Amino acid sequence: MSINPNNRIELDKVGQSFTSNEHEVLLFQDLSISLVQGESYAITGPSGSGKSSLLMLMSGLELPSKGQVTYLQNTHKLPLSDLRGEIGFIFQQFHLLPELDALNNVALPLKLRGQKGAEEKAKYWLTRVGLAQRLKHKPQQLSGGEQQRVAIARALVFEPKFIFADEPTGNLDTKSAKEVADILFSCCLENGAGLVMVTHSETLAARAQHILAFKNGQCELLEHEHDKGKVHYA
Repeated sequence: MSINPNNRIELDKVGQSFTSNEHEVLLFQDLSISLVQGESYAITGPSGSGKSSLLMLMSGLELPSKGQVTYLQNTHKLPLSDLRGEIGFIFQQFHLLPELDALNNVALPLKLRGQKGAEEKAKYWLTRVGLAQRLKHKPQQLSGGEQQRVAIARALVFEPKFIFADEPTGNLDTKSAKEVADILFSCCLENGAGLVMVTHSETLAARAQHILAFKNGQCELLEHEHDKGKVHYA
């Protein structure tokens, strides 16, 4: 899939809050950013600052308390339901089905969509992430790093335009974390996918082109390579 910079997710003055003990708790507000297909973003900050909530809003899996999330494809505004069909999600806890082997865990999203050649595509991506010899192994027979590789292959198997990852290396040792990060970035690059990840790892965050840093109730956009996109915050 080729990169199309006109495919983007726009957040316009979004805010998110929740109610706790009858009191409203504000996570963030007035946040505006454009996520461009093919670019990488890291969301950092202390626990409880709103990182995972922001990830869910960006992916269209949750709606903001205030503001608007818009999915643009070739500058055409599409409903968020269309965005949900264009994303892959990678979880810290892997979320693999224990009764299925690696091949069928990766093939399942394609089978659920009724796509042909599901197992062939799953085998390709498992090979791409270095698990060609582990196709028939179930999750309990795989290390943590191997399970996360399966999760990456599963997220990429239907060639989504954006990959969202919640602490993708959080449960891994240093060596496995680096290997998984290398695979994640190279596969997203190969697939032309945008990458948005929540992470506590400064090393992982530093590899992204853009960093969204939560601090003292605010969210600031930090640039690495070039000044792309703007973030406004209250």
